[in-house]
Amino acid sequence: MTGSSAAECANETPLRQRRVRRRSPGFTILELMTVMTVIGALAALGFPRLQDMLVKAKVARAIGDIVALERDIDGLDSLPADLGKINRAGLLDPWGNPYVYFPFPPGPPPGGARLDKFAVPINEKYDIYSLGFDGGTSVSLTGAAGRDDIVRGSDGGYVGLGSKY
Repeated sequence: MTGSSAAECANETPLRQRRVRRRSPGFTILELMTVMTVIGALAALGFPRLQDMLVKAKVARAIGDIVALERDIDGLDSLPADLGKINRAGLLDPWGNPYVYFPFPPGPPPGGARLDKFAVPINEKYDIYSLGFDGGTSVSLTGAAGRDDIVRGSDGGYVGLGSKY
């Protein structure tokens, strides 16, 4: 800076300040997009697990309801004609459907009794089950509509998914 005056130096300083921009304290679009992508990926990974846990919770609730109904029915001297006799007529399964109760007359189980994969009735005294999440059923537990049913089998020795009986 030979031969430069003080006025030239004074003019140079604002010019340098204009060239050097100060970064604002906010986020850039790129940073926000990166964060949104990471959050989306985590949500995509977690959502199926959440759905699976909700289904398992509903199945567990239905199993508990069927066990409670079984205790109420077995505590009576004779089989009730319907669930209203044990004050459970309005009880709905976790999917909003009423529980199905089917008492058998004395003797061998009649037609309409639930059947296992060998076409053998799964109970001798009565059937009680939930229609499951599809709201449908079939007599055989191997049928597509009966696999998601929550059933009581082996006269109370098993309560769970029809597909696992």
